Amino acid sequence: MTIADTAKTFATHGYAVFEGVLTEHLAMLREACGDFVAKEDARMDAAGVDSIGISVRGKRYFANECQREQPKLRSMLFGSTMTEICQRTLGDDAYFFHDQFVLKAPDGGLPFSWHQDSGYVIGRDGPIAHKPYLTCWCPLDDATVENGTVHVIPGSHLQGLQRHDWDAQNSDLAVQVREEGIPLIAPAGSVVAFSSLLLHATGANVSDSARRVYLAQYTPEPLVDQTTGHLRRNAIRLLQGGRQATFA
Repeated sequence: MTIADTAKTFATHGYAVFEGVLTEHLAMLREACGDFVAKEDARMDAAGVDSIGISVRGKRYFANECQREQPKLRSMLFGSTMTEICQRTLGDDAYFFHDQFVLKAPDGGLPFSWHQDSGYVIGRDGPIAHKPYLTCWCPLDDATVENGTVHVIPGSHLQGLQRHDWDAQNSDLAVQVREEGIPLIAPAGSVVAFSSLLLHATGANVSDSARRVYLAQYTPEPLVDQTTGHLRRNAIRLLQGGRQATFA
């Protein structure tokens, strides 16, 4: 099935799974993930703590703005595959916004509460009125129920932004959800693309191996901080009028 065929379900369900489209980048992504986890442990060591932000030593790791430190990631972020996925889901204009590695350790890696990614933008002083953007959840290991794959509520992106409250237990923002949602099973090297308004969560990793994910986000417009007027994170053009941007 082609990217075009798979993307047809995105508008209705709020997500689409593009299987195996990043296989050629897997080795590079896995190596980069290992480097960032080691760096997070070093930061905790230096601070004398076992958690920084929503990273918890030995349980769950989040490393942000990775392409700024490792330019090799840009071959995937600005490549033809991600460009086509963005065009099929966001439209003819797209900007790279943010990237992040997420690792859940084996045998109990912490879950992540139900939320919408737009809830984090607003919760951290971002623009309340912004167009829904795209999260590309890229598993570096086969994503299964046992290792905490992402669960979604299909069509929930059509209900608008929900109220988010701080979950002190898991150190994250959360939406109260009564539905169980459905797990998305995806092989390593796939892209699970979903709207920033889609309700989603991830389970605990109860397997005996780590579950690694690379997250790449793209917006249809630059996101600007509502108090300072400055750009939030990044606004690197990927698509303009349906054509892929080029870099000198």
